[in-house]
Amino acid sequence: MPTLRRRPPGDPERLPASLPAVLRRVLAARGVRADELALDLAHLLPPSGLANIDAAATLLAEAIRAGEPVVIAGDYDADGATGTALAVLGLRALGAAAVHYVVPDRFRMGYGLSPALAEQAAATGARVLVTVDNGISSVSGVASARALGLRVLITDHHLVGAELPAAEVIVNPNLPGCGFASKSLAGVGVMFYVLLALRARLRADGWFDAARREPNLSEFLDLVAVGTVADVVRLDRNNRILVEQGLRRMRAGRMRPGLAALLQVAGRDPARLTAQDLGFVLGPRLNAAGRLDDIRTGIECLLTDDTEHALALARQLDAFNRNRREIEAQMHDDALERLAGDDAIGVCLYSDDWHEGVVGIVAGRLKERLHRPVIAFARARQADLLKGSGRSIPGLHLRDALAAIDARAPGLIERFGGHAMAAGLSLRADALDAFSEHFDALCREWLDEAALAQCLDTDGELAADEMTLDTARALEAAGPWGQGFPEPVFETIARVIEARPVGGDGAHVKYRLAHPAGVLSAIDFNGAERLCDRGEVHLAFTLSINRWQGRESLDLRILALTPL
Repeated sequence: MPTLRRRPPGDPERLPASLPAVLRRVLAARGVRADELALDLAHLLPPSGLANIDAAATLLAEAIRAGEPVVIAGDYDADGATGTALAVLGLRALGAAAVHYVVPDRFRMGYGLSPALAEQAAATGARVLVTVDNGISSVSGVASARALGLRVLITDHHLVGAELPAAEVIVNPNLPGCGFASKSLAGVGVMFYVLLALRARLRADGWFDAARREPNLSEFLDLVAVGTVADVVRLDRNNRILVEQGLRRMRAGRMRPGLAALLQVAGRDPARLTAQDLGFVLGPRLNAAGRLDDIRTGIECLLTDDTEHALALARQLDAFNRNRREIEAQMHDDALERLAGDDAIGVCLYSDDWHEGVVGIVAGRLKERLHRPVIAFARARQADLLKGSGRSIPGLHLRDALAAIDARAPGLIERFGGHAMAAGLSLRADALDAFSEHFDALCREWLDEAALAQCLDTDGELAADEMTLDTARALEAAGPWGQGFPEPVFETIARVIEARPVGGDGAHVKYRLAHPAGVLSAIDFNGAERLCDRGEVHLAFTLSINRWQGRESLDLRILALTPL
């Protein structure tokens, strides 16, 4: 049971009195001001704030006017897939004569623009190469691309390493010296900004006319929303605008046929979409293709305009995702056995039987369970090489930790990169023990007891007359909620009337609770281990809306439960 910790209250008086009191409290606790409530596109940060954005627009505008083919070098996750599809569709809409794309084979090439991928890109006949969601660490890949005669534009959002690639132009909000206020753009978000700047440049050049109409780039915000949420970047105001605008289009049925097909196979109603659906329904199905097979299945699903073809591809992606879940469950159970008696602060786990494409998910689940930084390794297809994927906790910047280990033990890590909370690396198989010792030692050095204490931040208690469906609707409408803008969590004490295991394996628990607000329904996902069938309980929960056959009812989603 995590320790429950009340969020600092903020100042509700800075928000309009017309808002429900509970919503004012929640938004104030997240630092929202009255002038930040609107999530219209008019409040989006302008592209001009991104360093080198004008040079990127110039490079692409010159290629388009000259009729030069362009090739997109993408990535094999949901951010990379949506960003690649956005780049292809957006450049075509802006008048590019030919737009190709290449993506690395996760198992043979690894992440990013490698020399091998540069050769594939050059073989398309393109003259300009644009990376999406990668490239900032691809020093050798960019050098190879340029040697092959390609002009290279890097669009990325990952943190910058010790050496920048020698690309013609780099657009990255995390580039040193870039003053763009939102450092949390996803890869697909960076690409959207490049398209905005390119459209402005082409407009100024008189490129658009009656025969060549200027495209409405907001039509692609469905892709931007999915990639942004799936990549778990911080939902600052700028990202919330992008996600909210994408969600509005999708709820109205204005989305790519592939996204509509994925919702269909998942049994989700587009009119009721939330940011959580983007992250837990669409994102995993796109990611599953890159984890188990070929991300091009996901990209083609996003690119196609044929609804039947989109549905066929969506079914393939859904099958990949079911297979991924089965593999993940087996790996997770195996990992728990290996953890028995392990008192490491920085946890490293490895098995010959683990799937390289799924270790990141397993690391994430273990991190949530243990509240420790976790790196899970699998054997790569290259001889004597291991691939690791890590997830961290607040207080330990994972990429910086890997950089520190690399500095302390040069040559131990073959390759690494990533973000604060997620990163990847490659090791020689015989270096695993040494790396594990370094990682645990560094985690013990960088993390104090307070950081290792698992806490769940809450927004306090709800009054009985606030525990209503109207409150749940108001909170849902105030989203999108997500990373860096957390969904409201509340506390209460209630008495258990009924508790019964549900789900195919009985892993979840359905509760009926007696409360001053009346008899409440609640669900505790994966809560079978803490099932409580009688007495009073202290709960931490989110308010959710259960929609079934056209009816709505209030449902509590339990996050923590302690018998009293």
